[in-house]
Amino acid sequence: MQTLHYRFPADRVPERPVHTGAVASGDLEVLLAPPTADADHADVRVRTSVDGFDTVWHEALKRFFARVPLAGDWQVNDSGATPGVVALRLHQAAEAATVEERP
Repeated sequence: MQTLHYRFPADRVPERPVHTGAVASGDLEVLLAPPTADADHADVRVRTSVDGFDTVWHEALKRFFARVPLAGDWQVNDSGATPGVVALRLHQAAEAATVEERP
């Protein structure tokens, strides 16, 4: 088990906390909490069951935050997800955090 920490510039603030995905084989869970102080960055903590992929995680997250600069405290709990699943879950969390809920 490895824990990685990253910080990326971000200028959008989520409207609500979000939980998407599940920690299961080949999947991951993303939790997003609005920032408690400065809203100019995203703090990302990745807990992964697969050691040695620091560079891959950094590049995938850098690409995501370049397109979706959503501030807050991000927690990613990974159980061997592919890069495609990582991108899907991150985008699902961002969409859920910024789209108005419908009755």
